Amino acid sequence: MTATAAEAATCPVTVRRRARTGGPQDGPKVLETVLGWTLVVVIAMFVTQAGLM
Repeated sequence: MTATAAEAATCPVTVRRRARTGGPQDGPKVLETVLGWTLVVVIAMFVTQAGLM
């Protein structure tokens, strides 16, 4: 048995921490969408104010 396997077998906190992989169910999708569009609008405002377009 390796040291990592022994640690995982004796420490359930480590197993729970490693089991979380993120993914599509990782928080509200609406918040991510709103923040993304806000960033797009801010960049568009900067581009027009700077006269780059």
